[in-house]
Amino acid sequence: MNTSGQGAASTLPPEIRGWNWGAFFLNWIWGIGNSVWIAFLMFIPLLNFIWIFVLGAKGNEWAWQHKKWDSIEHFKKTQHTWAKWGVILFFVGIALYAIYIIIALVIGGYFTLLNN
Repeated sequence: MNTSGQGAASTLPPEIRGWNWGAFFLNWIWGIGNSVWIAFLMFIPLLNFIWIFVLGAKGNEWAWQHKKWDSIEHFKKTQHTWAKWGVILFFVGIALYAIYIIIALVIGGYFTLLNN
């Protein structure tokens, strides 16, 4: 029986227990998409570093409780999509940061040459 979207009365199917990478990487954005408003606690300084791990650990449970899903397969497919985009955006962020560092080093080296 599908008990999704019934809050605390929902029964979490064993198939969906486990870590949620979408909740971990996309935290508050994932929270909006899954009606898990407690995800906004990640905006509290110092709590946010811990909270992403809480979201990763509890994400599947909270998403199942707070949103009505057509089936377990629908839930798993949707959460897989969240996870995929979370990982993609994480690596895009790392790549952009690396490009920023390289540009800063190149510009810094250029001005060092000009001053000599």
